[in-house]
Amino acid sequence: MNTTTDLGKTPVRTLVLLLAIPSMTAQFVNVLYSIIDRMYIGHISYNGTLALAGAGVCGPIVTLLTSFGTLVGIGGSITMGIRLGEKNTKKAEQVLANSFLMLSIFSVLLTFSFLMLKDKLLMWFGASKATFPFANTYLTIYTTGTFFALMATGLNYFINCQGFPLMGMFTVLIGAGCNILLDPVFIFGFHMGIAGAAIATVISQVLSCIFAMTFLFGKKVPVKINFKQYDLKIMIRIISLGFSPFVILATDSLILILMNTILQKYGGASQGDMLITCATIAQSYLLLITSPMIGISGGTQAILSYNYGARHAGRVKDAERNILGVMLIFTTIMFLLSRFIPRYFVLLFTTDPQYISFSVWAVHTYTLMIIPLSFQYVFVDGLTALERPKTGLALSVTRKSLFVFSAAVLPAFFGAKAAFFAEPVADGVCSVLSTITFLLLINRHLEKRCQTNTNLT
Repeated sequence: MNTTTDLGKTPVRTLVLLLAIPSMTAQFVNVLYSIIDRMYIGHISYNGTLALAGAGVCGPIVTLLTSFGTLVGIGGSITMGIRLGEKNTKKAEQVLANSFLMLSIFSVLLTFSFLMLKDKLLMWFGASKATFPFANTYLTIYTTGTFFALMATGLNYFINCQGFPLMGMFTVLIGAGCNILLDPVFIFGFHMGIAGAAIATVISQVLSCIFAMTFLFGKKVPVKINFKQYDLKIMIRIISLGFSPFVILATDSLILILMNTILQKYGGASQGDMLITCATIAQSYLLLITSPMIGISGGTQAILSYNYGARHAGRVKDAERNILGVMLIFTTIMFLLSRFIPRYFVLLFTTDPQYISFSVWAVHTYTLMIIPLSFQYVFVDGLTALERPKTGLALSVTRKSLFVFSAAVLPAFFGAKAAFFAEPVADGVCSVLSTITFLLLINRHLEKRCQTNTNLT
């Protein structure tokens, strides 16, 4: 297989670094889309604070849209990786063809659905009368680029799973670089405000999409996009394997909606919009940590699925140990940095002393359990890559359910500020549960795989 890395023969530690670092970098850069938008939006003259709150309301909806790209991308790339490990290139081609079709269908359906429902969605997601015009403008423009957003997100997984992590990173870097350059041009140069931020993001996604599609239609990849061999069973399999990470991202959106609603309710007319703005800033900072974590655990799934398909149990376990090691190093560094640098980050968004003080506190609170969270990310994504999506889903749902419970109950007793503690409570408890579950299952699951015959679909 003509790839930049051999997933079945390259030393595992080297392989983990080769895939984890580019994927982590790509995810870090990818989150700059939203952060840079919010940074520039926060400095719009006269109405920057309200515009930032409006963008914060849109954040969960944007995440929900792109999560469908993750659904197909992760589910399809895991399935394709297993087939490549089994040396069944024809089945791998069929998986990619069906994944491309699914991304196209989702793009069309979501574009029309969200455009028709956006007004109601924005109010449900926590928009006030003051922030609605800004949120509506941003979301309307962003939704028109849904096709490109889903394709750029979903297809990138198929680049990585074939052993081209640097090309996968370039897919993201092209879009991010464009977004960074165009944001100030459209927002301030053309005086388009929040509309300019949305236009810059859509253009960036178009470029990322074009790059990914060009590469997967090209000659360098062993498995190319084609338009044949469609099979409903394969589509169902892709959805089943991608459903767990999809739920994680989709419920992240719902959790942000819940947070916005709770903060608006308990903050009242005097503090509601302020609290949502500060939460938006803190969530932006948290994304600088969790997005690279997704890059580490998600980007290395190709190693697990390929060697699982090839029945190399020893390499699978060795890979999991190394992935966890990389994750713990990263989260430890970020935890320490989170004690000292949040103020400088917050100043990128606002100069209001009240906003600065509360946003810094929110960042400190959100990041209390990011080191234990390493175990949650690595083991849940690992189980998904090893064809245990139901287990991964159960663990993810447990974490989100605990967050929802904590976010709903704590403010009722301790005020709106207490809602911010839902994040570390859920992260800490569920990291322990994920670790115990993984250790109890992994050996038996791998032994069962090694004893079975190849099962193609």
